[in-house]
Amino acid sequence: MLKRAVCLLSGGLDSTTSLAIAQHEGFEVYALSFRYGQRHSIELEKAKEFAKDREVARHVVIDIDLRSFGGSALTDDIAVPKGHRVEDIADEIPITYVPARNTIFLSFALGWAEVLGAQDIFVGVNAMDYSGYPDCRPEYIEAFENLGNLATKAGVEGRQRLKIRAPLVNMTKADIIRKGIELGVDFGETTSCYDPGPTGRPCEQCDSCLLRAKGFAEVGITDPLYKKFGIVR
Repeated sequence: MLKRAVCLLSGGLDSTTSLAIAQHEGFEVYALSFRYGQRHSIELEKAKEFAKDREVARHVVIDIDLRSFGGSALTDDIAVPKGHRVEDIADEIPITYVPARNTIFLSFALGWAEVLGAQDIFVGVNAMDYSGYPDCRPEYIEAFENLGNLATKAGVEGRQRLKIRAPLVNMTKADIIRKGIELGVDFGETTSCYDPGPTGRPCEQCDSCLLRAKGFAEVGITDPLYKKFGIVR
């Protein structure tokens, strides 16, 4: 029987590559996405399509409402910042940070992993070309892994040794793109933009768009998502 892994899947460039890595490493993948009150649904549409295309064992979308708290441009009536210089993006934690989001998501993944008997949780966080979020750092991943092994019945009884797998954490965006291409990820069917149009067209100006564009420029290829929308850079 294949070893099982729970993979957090947002439909973006990073999480799709992380899931592809899990499959490449021989895991039977159980994908987990969230409808958490984000202002756009295109990422969930992409997550569903990707999970289907990759023939994961099961894909679950969980409804939670972080709009109840607000505090983020992704869940509240706050403008998404645009027009930064890409080299300045990680200087401070931006308003697109969703308070405790990865901790909430990983907690759900932890519960499902215990039920499945899975010892591995994959998350597509990155601490190189990223927006400065505190819950994307290696020390955060290590701390949550320690917590997970203390917090579950399976961990306390010694039946499970949880491992939080963050295969992209020390990669640049260009490295991630190269890896995704190697593993057959169609980046034209992913979304990264914080403020996409109704059809999923990227705004080209938010931090996430800028970091994505930087990665494709460093790889030396045109972003297939831009080809799809006829965007010329």
